[in-house]
Amino acid sequence: MNNVVSALTARTQLGQILKRVSKNNERFLVERRGDPQVIIMSVKDYIDTIAPTPDWLKEIGTEAKRKGLNKLSMRQIDAEIAAARRDRRERLALTSPAK
Repeated sequence: MNNVVSALTARTQLGQILKRVSKNNERFLVERRGDPQVIIMSVKDYIDTIAPTPDWLKEIGTEAKRKGLNKLSMRQIDAEIAAARRDRRERLALTSPAK
């Protein structure tokens, strides 16, 4: 890793480091007394390298975009959830034995 900085430098130059991390996707290794302590990286970089999106979730996202569902408002999403729950309750009521 090319960007190795001391803890003191990281503390005094944190704003500049954060700007470089977010704009240039750079990573910084912060050392304390010569020992590596932490890595500073952007959230996007972290997600892409450490916790990538599973393929099944990417497929769901692609399908949602194709159907235009990615443009729903929170109110519309809540209404869809309420309708799905209502339908499920009705189906369960029809299949459960009468008392």
